[in-house]
Amino acid sequence: MSNLDTMSVNAIRVLAADAVQKAKSGHPGLPLGSAAMAYELWAKHMNHNPANPDWPNRDRFILSGGHGSTLLYSLLHLFGYGLTKEDLMQFRQLDSLTPGHPEYRHTRGVEATTGPLGAGMGMAVGMAAAEAHLAAKFNKEGYPVVDHYTYVLGGDGCMMEGISSEAFSLAGTLGLGKLIVLYDSNQISIEGSTDIAFTEDVKKRFEAFGFQTLVVEDGNNLEEIGKAIEEAKADKTRPTMITVKTQIGFGCPAKQGKASAHGEPLGDDNVKALKENLGWPSDEPFFVPDEVYANYRDIASAKAEVEDAWNKMFAEYCEKYPEMKKAWDEEFDFEVAKKLIDDEAFWAYEDKPEATRNLSGQVLNRLKDKVPNLVGGAADLSPSTKTYMKDMGDFSKADYAGRNMHFGVRELAMAAIGNGMTLHGLRAFVSTFFVFSDYVKPMARLSSIMKIPTTYVLTHDSIGVGEDGPTHEPIEQLAMLRSMPNFHVFRPADATETIAAWYCAVTSVETPTALVLSRQNLPQLSGSSKEALKGAYVLEDSTKDVPDAIIIATGSEVSLAVEAKAELAKDGVDVRVVSMPCMDIFEEQSDEYKESVLPKSVRARVAVEALGDFGWGKYVGLDGKTITMKGFGASAPAATLFKKFGFTTENVVAAVKEVIK
Repeated sequence: MSNLDTMSVNAIRVLAADAVQKAKSGHPGLPLGSAAMAYELWAKHMNHNPANPDWPNRDRFILSGGHGSTLLYSLLHLFGYGLTKEDLMQFRQLDSLTPGHPEYRHTRGVEATTGPLGAGMGMAVGMAAAEAHLAAKFNKEGYPVVDHYTYVLGGDGCMMEGISSEAFSLAGTLGLGKLIVLYDSNQISIEGSTDIAFTEDVKKRFEAFGFQTLVVEDGNNLEEIGKAIEEAKADKTRPTMITVKTQIGFGCPAKQGKASAHGEPLGDDNVKALKENLGWPSDEPFFVPDEVYANYRDIASAKAEVEDAWNKMFAEYCEKYPEMKKAWDEEFDFEVAKKLIDDEAFWAYEDKPEATRNLSGQVLNRLKDKVPNLVGGAADLSPSTKTYMKDMGDFSKADYAGRNMHFGVRELAMAAIGNGMTLHGLRAFVSTFFVFSDYVKPMARLSSIMKIPTTYVLTHDSIGVGEDGPTHEPIEQLAMLRSMPNFHVFRPADATETIAAWYCAVTSVETPTALVLSRQNLPQLSGSSKEALKGAYVLEDSTKDVPDAIIIATGSEVSLAVEAKAELAKDGVDVRVVSMPCMDIFEEQSDEYKESVLPKSVRARVAVEALGDFGWGKYVGLDGKTITMKGFGASAPAATLFKKFGFTTENVVAAVKEVIK
């Protein structure tokens, strides 16, 4: 290792320690221990261009151990991604570009929001899958326009979380040879030695997954790290896991190798001791010698030349294959689906009772030809969730061009992988039964935070699941998903609303969407319309200027509301029926529109939904009533359960009369 390399590695350590110390908050242990492997990777093996962080063929780097964010921020600063020294000084402060954990769309050069341990591992698998898919779709002989690696760095915590096993099991099955996992193995967790809770042989686990496994005994030996990375890149048929043995808090005499280095500032005296121990030329906070900055600038210039060469090749490719240039532009055009708003064939449906999961499957198979980057699948449930795209092939080791993903029974990893594919530029969808959105939710939350439009197809949406009983009948899940900011939850009532839900999903730019769909057949409603795109609308109105009452319903209960309206009319009660397929989008409408649908003057309101009542209070008010689930379901035919739990015309009619009184 040259002296300049040593100084460049130590610059990462010093900046990370100073940032944490100034903030009096943070995690210095990972950056100090992993600095050498990060420098070796970014400086000598990874293709990236700080001048153009969005270069399509860049290698991706995900810091799965997002608590060690100052490692990434130091790299972004030193390589010239636009993070200034002042930005590092504002680590963990309000509105800074250096938040506590890396945030996608917030800080230039951050490929994914990380922090929940293991999540970055799953997203890395998704990115690697996207690379393999796009390469199979676009590369021509002599023109590897998609040819890059996905690197992910994480520690023992990431390896303990079950999501990593789920994701890497699939990665090995798929033979994602351009996925390289850097395992920061320091055998320390927050509570102490990992021996108290984690003694398995991680290397053997990865061998069982189908990975090439390599070991770097000295995490500060750049030559050894570099050799392992090149060996990893040479294996084109298997993903690789490189165990890099490090010491948490390396370089700080009082903290090195100790759990206390993980999640607290080193302290002023220990930062000074760190710099002395590393032979750093100054005690001044955030000081980096000019020759170190010059080294990083030289490396960045060389990286830019790699993109220049790719740009030249891509221009030749476009000239030689104009049809591929057209396909490329359509692949990455997130506006392409907006043309469907006036496409009569897209909005067409048969006037017969149909489960919304079946209708969704029909819409998906219309979309597959209109949205070329639509890719996705199910957690071993596509025959039930109706999420298989006909004639689009299966994504597999034998055919990466296939657009149907088989995630296996791995809901949590599936959602993370879907996020990774979306981050890479695909329109990804994932699916499972709605009750299992409990397994999906942590990664759906990340979709929301990152502002990426991953689509979640969630079927078997209520007690209508029937005979499978309470374990498979969702109750509280709808409120759970609706409670998330920047997340659209659709529960459509018929074909038109299901089409509207998919239209919103595939035209969204910054908001993920969940489609919550029925198992049982539902009638087509004569009053439904594209107004569903506004989240809620008047499905059937009162003949009076001011309705006697308003019934609000979603999904399978909308037809019940329509039936109740007809019965009430026989008794001279004139009500309005409002279908509310998406509360979230309704809340985004103007006050004038919301007032036109739910006028404040009408306080007699009943909400009908075969799930929990949480969240309905804002719409029915103190004078209103809900017909919802108050407990878990039961095992019986669906029709029996709807009757047992009060989802009948008679009960809705009685509730309306009660609120009118």
